[in-house]
Amino acid sequence: MTLDTVGRAHETPDERQPYTELGMKDDEYARVREILGRRPTSSELAIYSVMWSEHCSYKSSKVHLRQFSTKAPKSDALLVGMGENAGVVDIGDGWAATFKIESHNHPSYVEPHQGAATGVGGIVRDIMSMGARPIAVMDSLRFGAADAPDTRRVLPGVVEGISSYGNCLGLPNIGGEVAFDPCYIGNPLVNALCVGLLRKDKIKLATAPGPGNKVVLFGALTGPDGIGGASVLASATFEEESQAKRPSVQVGDPFMEKLLIECCLELFEADVVVGIQDLGAAGVSCATTELAAKGTGGMDVRLDLVPLRDPTLRPEEILMSESQERMMAVVTPDDIDAFTAICNKWDIPVTVIGEVTDTGRLVMTWHGETIVDIPPGTAADEGPVYERPLHEPAGQSALNAADPAMLPRPSDLRAALLSVLGSPNIASKEWVTSQYDRYVRGNTVLAQPADAGVLRIGEIMPGATTTNRGIALATDGNGRYAKLDPYAGAQLALAEAYRNVAMTGAVPLAVTNCLNFGSPEDPEVMWQFAEATRGLADACRALGVPVTGGNVSFYNQTGSAAVHPTPVVGVLGVLDDVGTRVRSGFTEEGARVVLLGETHEEFGGSAWAQVAHDHLGGLPPAADLPAEQALAKVMAAAASRGLLTGAHDLSDGGLAVALAEACLAQGVGCTVSLPGDDAFVDLFSESSARALAAVKPEAFAEFVELCHKHDVACYGLGVTGGASLVVEDVLEIPVDELRQTHQATLPAIFG
Repeated sequence: MTLDTVGRAHETPDERQPYTELGMKDDEYARVREILGRRPTSSELAIYSVMWSEHCSYKSSKVHLRQFSTKAPKSDALLVGMGENAGVVDIGDGWAATFKIESHNHPSYVEPHQGAATGVGGIVRDIMSMGARPIAVMDSLRFGAADAPDTRRVLPGVVEGISSYGNCLGLPNIGGEVAFDPCYIGNPLVNALCVGLLRKDKIKLATAPGPGNKVVLFGALTGPDGIGGASVLASATFEEESQAKRPSVQVGDPFMEKLLIECCLELFEADVVVGIQDLGAAGVSCATTELAAKGTGGMDVRLDLVPLRDPTLRPEEILMSESQERMMAVVTPDDIDAFTAICNKWDIPVTVIGEVTDTGRLVMTWHGETIVDIPPGTAADEGPVYERPLHEPAGQSALNAADPAMLPRPSDLRAALLSVLGSPNIASKEWVTSQYDRYVRGNTVLAQPADAGVLRIGEIMPGATTTNRGIALATDGNGRYAKLDPYAGAQLALAEAYRNVAMTGAVPLAVTNCLNFGSPEDPEVMWQFAEATRGLADACRALGVPVTGGNVSFYNQTGSAAVHPTPVVGVLGVLDDVGTRVRSGFTEEGARVVLLGETHEEFGGSAWAQVAHDHLGGLPPAADLPAEQALAKVMAAAASRGLLTGAHDLSDGGLAVALAEACLAQGVGCTVSLPGDDAFVDLFSESSARALAAVKPEAFAEFVELCHKHDVACYGLGVTGGASLVVEDVLEIPVDELRQTHQATLPAIFG
């Protein structure tokens, strides 16, 4: 095959190029020609096609995502915000945390194990590229109906991929979600979160300053796996025959990634890295264009020096390959020997492939022939920006009019509770979480099924042993709520994650998000997306927590059938002393059971409506953000004063499920009375900004006073103790029966 050089591109201006096959529109291709003043070479076309893909360029979402900056609350804790590989926040004592959540949805449908595994690997490298040690992972997973044949294919592979990769890295998996809905058949959502720790004055950025500095590729060799992987699979409507795209799914090697983590940390400690970028979506194309665009402006690269697993790869394939466990660094000439020595110590392949320039051009050669000569910013930062048409879905009004208040209520509340408790979305996820190592490295304080994961940081990093500080993390989302009202649904996702972090006694500090939607070319989907981003931005401003970064995942649909709009929100909080953290549920007998927050008749999108009537309609619960903020303040103060023996948020399934799960936490029952005169509403409403607190008997009066101080409604329900969940005059269920119902569902389906 004739090498397509820049000179040849000038000589053959009318040669047909496969830009449509690479996902580019006619006008996008025309714009590339305008930028270059000629047709692109095949290598340049490869770069622009992946860099201007939906996954990499955010071309349909940028105009809406700007709200996260324009509406951002002032936060002294925010050290690095959107636009870098991950956000960074100051957590005190000289330390910073970096965290981010991203999707690997389509690859996980095509090849569940590798799709999910490389999703974990990719998000871990994002954290590494900020100069941090990755310390924990979480995942938010959604599948089709639990008993659907394809779910039995996809879910075990996804869980195996997550567990094998994370366990091999020695990273605890401390929380997340698993949910089921028929809308996710063919389009599972696999959202992976990683959190890392670093000194606040040691942040690394993706930049290539300093003409003469060397461009270094290190890590695994480049192969044919993942060519056009995330950048292509996540940027087009998904069809059933997409399993033919298996070669586009990356193949992970967690043992190489573990070596890469330790190697990077030693490189950072030696201060031999000027700038660094992981090779994720778009591979070498992304790393070179983004580093050059954010640096002095230019870079010369010898593409033929890239170490290959397959020597037959063409330049275009090397540029598009998304082979895993690779990083690119900018290093001064004086530090190259030290950099190389550290890589050799960790058996990490390392190659100098280029040099930083100030020409404002990214130039790549192949055995002496120039195959790329472009302004790097045009690929990295100046891609197309679309203001897609949008309008409310045609059936939205009818959907909202289908109020579940009109549904028959259960005559047997005991049976209703057991039915909801044993449903796949509410049932124990231990079949999944038992495959993850939650306690590796010994710094996990709380993990699944607690409301949020908590880590102590005092023993993770050298020099941090003097601090008792900890961090809390939670991820949440509810596609059923967002389907009914995407504005409120996004706010409720944030509110629940914020509340779950608060349940540990931590102070919520910052937000990351993964926004999962159908095709942006569908005006109804774009309306959902626009409303969700508007709702999330407004809620962040109201709660005073900034968005540090995240991910947009479009094209989550098969043909014309889109998934429910599913914004997933991660919240990070800080504990001054992990010794004061609040445990999940009822942990001791004799504690006073207190309900916090107000209950209203709110059943839109509820677990009860789904389980009892397979119903989705009405409006979701109202998001009461001031009440969420007040509740968080009560929990932080109560934790610091040592007033509580446990706590649990109210969300899916309402008070009924919260009481059952609180009893199951340590096998401690309770006897309670309901605060209202409608037992069904009291038990199954899903009103927001509510929680259960188990208060030490001697601290009850102080706790009530604290609630009054913050205008948080509180109702004394009863006491913990005994072997049953007793709701006086309503129901009585032995804890053993609750446990059997709760734990039996997923093993019965998945074996």
